Amino acid sequence: MSTPTDVVVTGLGATTPLGGDVATTWESLLAGRSGVSRITDDWAKDFPAQLVARLTDEPADQLDRVRVRRLDRSQQVAVVAAEEAWKDADGAGSGIDPLRLAVVFGTGIGGALTLLGQDDVLETKGPKRVSPFTIPMLMPNGPAAAVGLAIGARAGVHAPVSACASGAEAIRWGLDLLRFNRADMVVVGGTEACVHPLPMAGFAAMRAMSTRNDEPERASRPFDKGRDGFILGEGAAALVLERADAAAARGATVYARLAGAGATSDGYDLVAPHPEGEGAARAIGAAIRDAGLTPADIGHVNAHATSTPLGDLAEATAIRDAIGEHPLVTATKSQTGHLLGAAGALESVFTILALRDQVVPATANLEDPDDGAAIQALDIVRREARKATFSAALNDSFGFGGHNMALVFTTA
Repeated sequence: MSTPTDVVVTGLGATTPLGGDVATTWESLLAGRSGVSRITDDWAKDFPAQLVARLTDEPADQLDRVRVRRLDRSQQVAVVAAEEAWKDADGAGSGIDPLRLAVVFGTGIGGALTLLGQDDVLETKGPKRVSPFTIPMLMPNGPAAAVGLAIGARAGVHAPVSACASGAEAIRWGLDLLRFNRADMVVVGGTEACVHPLPMAGFAAMRAMSTRNDEPERASRPFDKGRDGFILGEGAAALVLERADAAAARGATVYARLAGAGATSDGYDLVAPHPEGEGAARAIGAAIRDAGLTPADIGHVNAHATSTPLGDLAEATAIRDAIGEHPLVTATKSQTGHLLGAAGALESVFTILALRDQVVPATANLEDPDDGAAIQALDIVRREARKATFSAALNDSFGFGGHNMALVFTTA
């Protein structure tokens, strides 16, 4: 039975390397398709890492010309995903007072393409040729602002920036806004679009990206002994959140209940995770307690699992220590690549759909699991999706800076 503070998900939206909407993306994920390809641009020929996961559908084909011209690519994909979620929830027909409608949309990097592109304009053509839209296009709160304008939100527009945990943190903020009665409906999500030589070179210099250039579809291999880094992806995902009683009163379709959230920081290193996953385990434990559940209740985990040697092992240790060895674990970045600030939002969509359909997607390319004790202990789904029965699932996300986020979803 729901309580007045129960929060539910009534709308989903996404545009990803697997599809231009939620349905296509989910179908592609379950079918085992990969969104990873090799860059054919001339600038990449001397790069050690030449793989990316690009969008299947161009946002410019889905938005009017004015917004295309005035929005950075990260903002465009945010709006595409948010408008799908808004339509899915029948937000426009909900009778929601705009003064009670909020947006929380995170990004890890923001308008990098605008910043770098307009710097090129400045250097080659001079200051008078720089676009007057440069600042609103490059600012990290730009995607949240663009979504707020698209749906007419006036209760507040917020933009968490916590690297690869940004999308998950946005969902947690939305949960709090509803619990504290600061809004009646919140559109939450994450976005990223920074496929460009500079970010690619920077990540490669850190040895964070896979150099398996001749095998694009097999390059992202979370938990596998042969993993050598992540694949940079682009895209966005959005959820519509509202209190359960309001959703029931208007007859909304409910996908799942957002039951709990946990957030911690490692206090360990700027980029490396705590080797035992200590901070991650605390976030997972906090989310489970916030949901009023026990570790035994968690039947499925959509892992952050970026396919880096240190990160995957630390996360596996955290999952084992905080939950146990029983949940079915998947790592969907093996097909989507790493969407950075959008990752937690997209993987929350996957977690919700796994609950709805009672199926756990397979982890692609997991051919030879790492010898680490924690990875060996986990029940990581591979080879093909697995049908299962579970009522609670968890998505975790981690970011440079030691950010740790965990979200618990349950059947409504």
